[in-house]
Amino acid sequence: MATEKVRAEAKKRYAERIKEYKQAVDQIESRGKGLERTLQDAPKLAASSGSAALDPEALHQANLTRFALAGEYLNLVSYYNLMSALSLSLLGIKNEGFLNEARKCCYKSIIFMEEIVSSHVDAPFSDYEAGVESLRELPDAVKFGYLRKLGFAIDSVVEGFGTNSKWKWSFVELEGRYAVVAKNLLNLKTFLVQFDPRVEGYSERLAHVNLAKRLLQQSADRYREKYELSTLRLDDIKQSILFLSALRRLHVLLAEAEEAEVVKKKIEIWKAKMEDDQRKQEAAQKMARLKRPSGG
Repeated sequence: MATEKVRAEAKKRYAERIKEYKQAVDQIESRGKGLERTLQDAPKLAASSGSAALDPEALHQANLTRFALAGEYLNLVSYYNLMSALSLSLLGIKNEGFLNEARKCCYKSIIFMEEIVSSHVDAPFSDYEAGVESLRELPDAVKFGYLRKLGFAIDSVVEGFGTNSKWKWSFVELEGRYAVVAKNLLNLKTFLVQFDPRVEGYSERLAHVNLAKRLLQQSADRYREKYELSTLRLDDIKQSILFLSALRRLHVLLAEAEEAEVVKKKIEIWKAKMEDDQRKQEAAQKMARLKRPSGG
């Protein structure tokens, strides 16, 4: 009887708290819908110029809206994680529904950032410079703050699902896309000029570039791990090498010759491994075809 009373109290407290959190989620979603409507109207800003493409100012406004939307989706992640934690603490039940919503919101946040700075792992800065420049008025602390919040959101979702989750290897892609956004959000055209302790925002820029380096290396390692422990798909080891190439490009741009050389040697070793595995796979496939009984 006492146990049933405790459970009833827990359910009551859970219902009260979850109602509060759901109201917050509704408010955030309402703000998000308003921002998305603004974004849908953005192309109309360029209509008077007779150009199908957005002019720089229209792009600037549209991308500020995308950045705001990316932040709102991270706010949703926070509440979904809170609701999941509440379910676990009060009811003893892991609510994977809330965790799955949080996972989806991480992706949506990243997608809005990719629309600004591209999703290309290793591309020349000139390919996505316009998007980076469109966020010029945002302080470095704000951009770095977003990246820190995104990293915390992803870590919280991964931890919530646990080590044996069915999403274990799909998180490699999510973390990789996070790494790409972190790297592509750097303004590589002005970075070296501003890489001076006397220039405002230096500590945030330093932390940002160090985060980008760490995430690129981590994603390279994670794709390599996924390849060796799960898929044995050459696409995964190719992706790991692509992340190393992006890291090397960053070292070169920052005039870090020694670090660039270390990564270059690693790329050569990993490529040799990939090519050797590819030959073995092709030989195994050929042998399997030969062993196959002929029809007729």
